[in-house]
Amino acid sequence: MTSTPRPAPRPREQDPAAPDPVTPDPVDAITAQWAVVRPDLDTLPMAVFGRIYRLGHAMATRTDKAYAPHGVARGEFDVLATLRRSGEPYTLSPRELSATLMLTTGGMTGRLDKLERAGLLVRSPDPHDRRGLRVTLTERGRELVDEAVAAGLAVQRAALEAALDETEAQQLSALLRKLLAATGA
Repeated sequence: MTSTPRPAPRPREQDPAAPDPVTPDPVDAITAQWAVVRPDLDTLPMAVFGRIYRLGHAMATRTDKAYAPHGVARGEFDVLATLRRSGEPYTLSPRELSATLMLTTGGMTGRLDKLERAGLLVRSPDPHDRRGLRVTLTERGRELVDEAVAAGLAVQRAALEAALDETEAQQLSALLRKLLAATGA
């Protein structure tokens, strides 16, 4: 069984009662090629995950560009954002940061070194563990991550609004949450 291409989202200004136009995309071309050489394959999973992958890549690029004027790349933003989300006093151990960001301790050390040199965080001894450290977001780091997250969200919001209304965006979020849970990720 082959997959049937799904219609592209309708532009926001189009009459909501009008049917969605079908605008083929590169994923449609790939699944159509498979349909020719392997008509026995159900390529719907390929279409879904191919679009998720392409969308993730495209949005990562756009979001990276939104962070760039703030002087941080995605990896550094992720460290600052994790500290900010942790709540006051915006402090975590390097191990907690590594676990949250799925990084090796060596990879985390390099990011922390760079962010500390930039004055965006400080490392200090852990008062409860003589061998441990605590990483704390500085006021400058908090201000920077607040600006960067707003810039990244603006890019993401613009992409959503270009294709989906609020209800569709919420439905998509719910479906992706369901799919993500089913994969155990």
